[in-house]
Amino acid sequence: MSKHWYMLTVTGEDKPGIVARITRTLFDRGMHLGEASMLRLGGNFTIMMMVAGEMDAQALEEALSQVAAELGLSLHIDPMQGGLHRHVPPNFIVRVSGADKAGIVAKVTGVLAQDGFNILGLDSDVAGSEDKPVYIMQIAGIASVPLETLEASLSGLRSEGIDVNVSPVEMLVG
Repeated sequence: MSKHWYMLTVTGEDKPGIVARITRTLFDRGMHLGEASMLRLGGNFTIMMMVAGEMDAQALEEALSQVAAELGLSLHIDPMQGGLHRHVPPNFIVRVSGADKAGIVAKVTGVLAQDGFNILGLDSDVAGSEDKPVYIMQIAGIASVPLETLEASLSGLRSEGIDVNVSPVEMLVG
């Protein structure tokens, strides 16, 4: 028996029952769930989930297509190298806020990439009002450079009105 791993991506208008229907379909076909991220973004719901099992990609797509169509969802399946227990904890958190304008994400992540910062998770939101929107972002990641190097690299963004702060993540061992 060989186990195939897939990255399953589902998107569509948010409504009750999406997670229940998708996971029930997977369970009924002997598929196993790995890591998953499911969240609501601007009235839409998205699922990114690792799944594993005996089904090939075509059979998996056939099994989920009807459910996706009934719920008005887009479905995408990619074969992948899978495996569990590969979680890597972040060693830095970067918090960003500023007037919402084009390029904030590109600028911040570009500076971080130059320092070898690997993004593990990124969450963002637009707050404030329609007249005065404020962009808020939190990035968790890993870098082998010291905090001072990241701070120095990001300092130039502050002159552009982007408030950016870096904090080390304290790992509790016990």
